[in-house]
Amino acid sequence: MRSFRTALSVAAVALAISLAGCSTAATSSTSTGATGTSTTTTQQAVTAATIEDDTHYDSDDLSWDTAAEVAISLSDGGSRVTSSSSTGVAVDGNTVTISAAGTYRLSGSLSDGQIVVAAGDSDTVRIVLDGVELGNSTGSPFVVQGADEAIVYLEDGSTNTLTDATAHSDQGEDAPNAALYSMADLTIAGTGSLAVNGKFNDGIVSKDGLVLASGKVTVDAVDDGIRGKDYTVLLDGAYQVTAGGDGVKADNETDEGRGWLMVSGGALTVNAGDDGVKAFNTLTVTGGTVTVAESEEGLEAQHIVISGGDVAVTSNDDGVNASGGSSTSTDTGAGMGGGGMGGGGMGGGETVGDYTVEVSGGTLTIDAQGDGLDSNGNATISGGTVVVNGPTNDGNGALDVNGELTVTGGTVAAAGSAGMAVTPGTSSRQSGVQLTFDSSVAAGTPVHIVDSSGAVVATFVTTKTIASLVFSSSAITDGATYTVYTGGSSEAKAGVTTGSIDGAEEQGTVTAGQYPQAQGPGRR
Repeated sequence: MRSFRTALSVAAVALAISLAGCSTAATSSTSTGATGTSTTTTQQAVTAATIEDDTHYDSDDLSWDTAAEVAISLSDGGSRVTSSSSTGVAVDGNTVTISAAGTYRLSGSLSDGQIVVAAGDSDTVRIVLDGVELGNSTGSPFVVQGADEAIVYLEDGSTNTLTDATAHSDQGEDAPNAALYSMADLTIAGTGSLAVNGKFNDGIVSKDGLVLASGKVTVDAVDDGIRGKDYTVLLDGAYQVTAGGDGVKADNETDEGRGWLMVSGGALTVNAGDDGVKAFNTLTVTGGTVTVAESEEGLEAQHIVISGGDVAVTSNDDGVNASGGSSTSTDTGAGMGGGGMGGGGMGGGETVGDYTVEVSGGTLTIDAQGDGLDSNGNATISGGTVVVNGPTNDGNGALDVNGELTVTGGTVAAAGSAGMAVTPGTSSRQSGVQLTFDSSVAAGTPVHIVDSSGAVVATFVTTKTIASLVFSSSAITDGATYTVYTGGSSEAKAGVTTGSIDGAEEQGTVTAGQYPQAQGPGRR
């Protein structure tokens, strides 16, 4: 080695961080060119507010007078209103149309039918699914054509299924293209379960805002799994998405401050043929669990913010990718270089756009075949734990930052190939070490960083064969010399852990803050 988320539990709501309509700005400065001139970029910043301030969501909408419910029994050729009131409900064959505000409890099944919500623009329509199975042979079985807000509430203990046609007869503009399709703000809540089978295109779509407040929901879609427009928010519940396209997304590309996605609680698991979790504007994780088990790119947005929760990403290409969106950019010119704590960061001639990755808490674990943590602008790590099991080919890097990678706290362990190694830049206040091995280190091998007293200050276990490791934590003292060992034992089988060098092989020494093998970003 060379030196080197009735009432649901809404506790999460009060703690949520809103990204829409943010008024506070953050600025980040990027040094550019050989002369060190700087460009300051202003971006939308996260402000402390509840989701109820910045979305359609209101937790009071999840409590109601059950005596006022309108009960509807569904059956092929015999659907009927079974309560004393039939206000706002029309049955025509196998189509049930709801046209007024209120609470409607549905049970039974339609093998080839449709629920249509066609209410007024100021109406809140609450649909309680209490053991419902809906199918449709020519289109979508559940369509919200008009309302202020539609709430799909999953009754406790119920199992519900929505399946659309494999081919839709109406394919005009704004025609339903999902098994659950809404032109109004949509909330999914309750503690029951819902299976959504999007056999034509998407699974769940809101052409406005979408809040996933609770529920046990599985989505299997030909194209996108869950898609909100202005915003998509996961507060609580368990959502499992299998999608041929993107897994979960917010895709408003035209309205300023929209197109954002946030996870503040619950559990989300995604298997996607394209991007796992995606936002046009900002993607934020403040709590809960996000698992992207399969994807091309795992998390993608113009700005990616992780301040809590547990995020695990597996990708065929980039793991976390700050790109897309509309952006101003700056040519970095000659780029940064040098030794000390400024060895890594910008590559010569790369463009630094208005893209950011910010990690200040939680855990982020990446397994990427392309770049691991990739920003087409800057990246900042100030807390939490970031573990990257990056590429094995030299054309990509575990860390790939066009601008500067600033590390001021937390723990970072980025392992992968040695050809495109990016390390902390000059603004970093926390030191680290760069290890570049003369021969590959096999998957499952513990790598130990040992201080001058013989104490193991860090142990990392790789899940792939690696040629380099960039490690930073508060345990590393800038300027101090550390001895590196491979082998021995470890408490955990992967990631940052504790271990012993008994039986390990010494590889050499490294000085903290010196990144001699740092190079520019890899290809995008």
